[in-house]
Amino acid sequence: MTTIEDSTASPRKEPTRKDIRDEVNEDLRGDVRLLGSLLGRVLTESGSSELLADVEKLRALTIEAYENDDSEAIEAAEELVDSFSPTRAEQVARAFTCYFHLSNLAEEHHRVRVLRARDAAGGAVTTDSLPAAIEQLVDEVGADEASRRLRELRFHPVLTAHPTEARRRAVASGIRRISELLSERDATSAGTLSGAENDRRLLEEIDVLWRTSPLRTTRPTPLDEVRTAMNIFDQTLFEVVPKVYRMLDDWLLAGDAGARPTEAPAFFRLGSWIAADRDGNPFVTASVTKAAAAIASEHILLGLERAATRIGRTLTLDSADTPADAGLKALWASQRAFAGEVTAQVGTRAPNEPHRRVLLVVAARIAATRLRNADLAYAKPDELLSDLRVIQASLRAAGAHRSANGELQNLLWQVETFGFHLAELEVRQHSKVHRQALAEVAAGGELSEMTNEVLDVYRTISFLQARYGLNASRRYIVSFTQSSADIANVYALAEAALGSADAAPTLDAIPLFETFDDLQASTTILAEMIQLPAVQARLAQTGRRLEVMLGYSDSSKDVGPVSATLALYSAQEKIAQWARDNEIELTLFHGRGGALGRGGGPANEAVMAQPPGSVEGRFKLTEQGEVIFAQYGDKTIAARHIEQMAAATLLASSPTNEKSNADATADFSDVAATMDVRSRERFYELIRSEGFPQWFAQVTPLEEVGLLALGSRPARRGLSVESLEDLRAIPWVFSWTQARINLTGWFGLGSALAAVGDLDVLRDAYARWPLFTAMINNVEMSLAKTDDRLAKRYLALGDRDDLAALVLEEMRLTREWVGLTTGNAEVLETRPVLRRAVRLRSPYVDALSLLQLRALREVRASGSSDPLDEPHQLLLLAVNGVAAGLQNTG
Repeated sequence: MTTIEDSTASPRKEPTRKDIRDEVNEDLRGDVRLLGSLLGRVLTESGSSELLADVEKLRALTIEAYENDDSEAIEAAEELVDSFSPTRAEQVARAFTCYFHLSNLAEEHHRVRVLRARDAAGGAVTTDSLPAAIEQLVDEVGADEASRRLRELRFHPVLTAHPTEARRRAVASGIRRISELLSERDATSAGTLSGAENDRRLLEEIDVLWRTSPLRTTRPTPLDEVRTAMNIFDQTLFEVVPKVYRMLDDWLLAGDAGARPTEAPAFFRLGSWIAADRDGNPFVTASVTKAAAAIASEHILLGLERAATRIGRTLTLDSADTPADAGLKALWASQRAFAGEVTAQVGTRAPNEPHRRVLLVVAARIAATRLRNADLAYAKPDELLSDLRVIQASLRAAGAHRSANGELQNLLWQVETFGFHLAELEVRQHSKVHRQALAEVAAGGELSEMTNEVLDVYRTISFLQARYGLNASRRYIVSFTQSSADIANVYALAEAALGSADAAPTLDAIPLFETFDDLQASTTILAEMIQLPAVQARLAQTGRRLEVMLGYSDSSKDVGPVSATLALYSAQEKIAQWARDNEIELTLFHGRGGALGRGGGPANEAVMAQPPGSVEGRFKLTEQGEVIFAQYGDKTIAARHIEQMAAATLLASSPTNEKSNADATADFSDVAATMDVRSRERFYELIRSEGFPQWFAQVTPLEEVGLLALGSRPARRGLSVESLEDLRAIPWVFSWTQARINLTGWFGLGSALAAVGDLDVLRDAYARWPLFTAMINNVEMSLAKTDDRLAKRYLALGDRDDLAALVLEEMRLTREWVGLTTGNAEVLETRPVLRRAVRLRSPYVDALSLLQLRALREVRASGSSDPLDEPHQLLLLAVNGVAAGLQNTG
């Protein structure tokens, strides 16, 4: 048994900033250097050389302080920040924020460059790719079983409007334009006329970025958030998803790709809570949800219409060589019967091209569906799919296999994936609201505005199903499900809203278990739930499919990150076993966030660490805020992310992965129990201290974060800072992150590891226990963005030395024991790319943190709550900049 006293880690020389900079790829260094120099030129042109000099002076001091742990340098940096006039302080904050936007852009651009280079070189199959996953499955379970699992694969991200994207849409759009110019530059020779033009346009766009206020002046509405999400669909997902399927199919069919019917399934499904999640958001109403569905349907139908028209125009296959089969002839006859005018026009242009004319009529019918022309419109997506398959079958019968299996197949995949609704709108509401509404309905009399709104939601769901198909909106999530009655209430309210059970919309009521106690009680609640007549009827209709949602953020806020992680794993184990015992096809829906304190971290690693039997080829999770744009904002990155997640979903249920998870869970059950008890004790020691909520609001920008117009949803469900009970998880995480403490990602782990005490056991767990490995790796990332020098300055804003000391001691303990457990001399040692990125940008984040501290001290001293005064404006600018620098918020 090795203890901490026995461990003697050899001292290691810390790499200097130059060492780290030299390790960075030259292309990436060149991009950062270029964009930084152009920003410097813009600052000089707009604010005189003195502004750039102040920025450079602060940058030099924070770099010196960071690299050499120089207290004099950081104090000098503080003095410089304090000497700035209010206007200069704001300018400097904006300059550093611009720099982060540009450096983030450069890193993303380089990531795309690397992925494209790998693809262009026809590189070997990577270990986290779909081909590698299938090969491993074939080795473990045989070709037939691997093929079955592939056919049933589902990866189901759900976009949410949780306000964790700190950038304005105008800023994000400017960044995208600069990114496009960088891509153009890669194909342009320096020193040429086109290269000079690229320089000029880059300067123009960076100047626009600098002059664009980074702060929203008004909160976005739910429909603004819908339109922002539509940008992601239009720019990436509509094209990327079939490309991912095609990549897989090309690998499956090898040399026969295109000549044989495709084998890749349409495994991607998209959900959305945007303008449908009304839990605590009074701005999401039934009419807003209906409008959101109309916006999404407009986008997908327009995309399908354009694709069908484009493909139809290319199907110039003459009937002499590619005759129509009986099915296509029948379809054409049917089209002529009810669309005489359209078929006459198309027939004139393509008299001897039967496949072309039928598909062009299909395109016209998609347009009619979008424009709500009842005479021509498709009633549901299945009708469109049927027509497309008739065309495809006729092409195959005529021997035109490549036309049948090419672009036409892409269109089929798009319809299978997105339907006429694009993303299923999932309604979410708090169980308490349902109880109150049902009590009013049962009492009779005049209903309150709240209850009428609750009932209108069900009427809206019924409308959406009739208009766009059943999958447009059928999932109904119940926040804080605490009993089976909370599920029964969903069906009772639907019946009350529509007048009868027969008239009610089809609903899949989904329990959301969020708190520690609810996770513990989950299987008891589920056992009672499936006895409800409405649930039994739905199980019979779906082949006993059931979905259960798990809340990561509230459970972490409830008991701390360590206990929450262990409790979630245990709950999944129990729920998966319960599902097997009751012959339920279970899908677990993971309410993961972007930040580590909300279940964030590398999602594909998290999939592989799930309990045996809990995935079974189906993985559903929330994607939100800055994560949406990071994962889906670029086509190349989006394709890579979807492939990685799909591969992990397949491999999670492989015999070897399930066995390693099961064996490790059994072997380290005592370790888990010790960590659970001790980490929770430590967490309670902090958050249950008298006056903790008020102290938390003093030492972090909690109140001020609420002033940022990040999203339509309020930061609280109603209570004040006197209580944490009703504080949403996002500001809880966001505030600790801004204070450079990141407490929600690591607090309690040091005490938990120390309680285990045996380094041999801990290192064995790190090597063999996937859940533990993922936890330690995520905490390493959190610690890398934690800075004790700045943390002390934030903690000094409060008047509780005891709580400050507790936080700093747990920080020290966690760093120490994480290092001992991994055997690494510094955090992220085994992830050099991430380590370099964090270390290179940390001094710049420090500069913004010092500006934020100045503003916080001024706000605290004045007692002002005016968001428009100078200290508040500086504070909000610094908050925005720190979020850009750390690349995560809530």
